Amino acid sequence: MGSVRWAFPCAAWRPCRQEWLLAARLVQPEEKDRIGQFVFARDAKAALAGRLLMRKLIAEKLCIPWNEINLQRTSKGKPFLANHVFSIYSNYNFNVSHQGDYAVLAAEPELQVGIDIMKTNLPGSSSIPNFFHIMKRQFTGTEWDVIKSMSNEWMQLDMFHRHWALKESFLKAIGVGIGFNLQRIEFNVSPLQLEIGKVYKETKMLLDGDEEEEWTFEETRLDDHHHVAVALGKQEGFGQKHSDVNILYFLSFSSIVFCNLALLPSGEWFLSPSFSCLYNVLLILIESFCERYGELLIQRGRWSLCKRNGIFLHVLSSNTVY
Repeated sequence: MGSVRWAFPCAAWRPCRQEWLLAARLVQPEEKDRIGQFVFARDAKAALAGRLLMRKLIAEKLCIPWNEINLQRTSKGKPFLANHVFSIYSNYNFNVSHQGDYAVLAAEPELQVGIDIMKTNLPGSSSIPNFFHIMKRQFTGTEWDVIKSMSNEWMQLDMFHRHWALKESFLKAIGVGIGFNLQRIEFNVSPLQLEIGKVYKETKMLLDGDEEEEWTFEETRLDDHHHVAVALGKQEGFGQKHSDVNILYFLSFSSIVFCNLALLPSGEWFLSPSFSCLYNVLLILIESFCERYGELLIQRGRWSLCKRNGIFLHVLSSNTVY
């Protein structure tokens, strides 16, 4: 059981009503209540995606049935698994983040882990220099020198969000909240330019002026706007261990829910008595089957067709299932 890095493009996910209800049935009631408190649908969708990623991870890696997973939160709001697990898995750590267009997850069997994603966006109605002035206390003088050394304001803003993701990943790994003085930690980022899709581990962190050799930071640029940072630290009782370079794997909604529908009580995923609901759920299942096991011959449109060991599964858009 090794390291895990997953990403889900929640902004591109356009769930139909049945998909949304299905996803909501797969999380705990208290988590559903938290998600329901978001004002904007995009935020609720991203939060729901994060919960589903955690549950998929636990079901697959720790072999706990989806409907028996009990996730709780620390006093600082960090999710943790409350189920009793075998001692060899008792230190399995995971963390999620969602911001911008993605939800991301990182997990480690023997390391502290925190993950953060930041999307570079213009700061609302404020100018970039004014925004930097407001945020001045969040970074050290050395970090501001690096940020402002970039050749134009957009690149400076991008470097700002890269530093922010690094700081947040560390805070999430150690499980502290907003009371932490961010000037205690300083990052020496390297290299200055990151290629899209490549994983870097050269950046170093100083805590109270001293370099922290027991912490490693993975950095990935998902696209032109999104930075992902993963903080990896030694756990008490474990020897120093360095994680391998881990590429983020992109998941679809169907790949997240596929192996978990069977764990619901019989008939529970039939979310409505209408035949159109059954049809939509079957589409999800068949597309999941094609993605996981078979060859998708014709994608969803008028109809879907996949092949598995010479057997064809066929669904027509007329709501007739063959």
